[in-house]
Amino acid sequence: MTTKQKTEARKPGTPGTFSRWVQRTMNARTNTKIRKGRAQLMGMDVLILKTVGRRSGEPRETPLAWFADGENAWLVVASGGGSHHPDWHANLMSHPDQAAVELPGSTATPVTPHTLAGPDRDDAWQRITATQPRYAKYQKKSDRQYPIVRLTSR
Repeated sequence: MTTKQKTEARKPGTPGTFSRWVQRTMNARTNTKIRKGRAQLMGMDVLILKTVGRRSGEPRETPLAWFADGENAWLVVASGGGSHHPDWHANLMSHPDQAAVELPGSTATPVTPHTLAGPDRDDAWQRITATQPRYAKYQKKSDRQYPIVRLTSR
């Protein structure tokens, strides 16, 4: 099968091998910056979400923008480029007991994830989009509602 045939066989919006490699490379570089103490990227506070692969069981580390939600709690949005939930979300929901966050210049803190719904989600969404209006723009381009996950220190 040629590369062109493989590309044509994929569903639209499904990342290919090259784009996964690029994403992993960029994530690794971003994680290095966060570990060196860089607290913001593109004007947003960032952390490293540590999960376990839902199928592989391998450790995963994903840099994410986060929004404060009280003391020792962080909100993250599973936007995933709009068309589908990102891999980190599926990993987090599959192994919630093995999740942790690493803030710039600190060690990992175990967290408990909770997907927000109803008025809690609406309130969080209002706060997130007031801080970062780009999320509202992304949401308008998508047919699905982005999950918002509260990560609480345990």
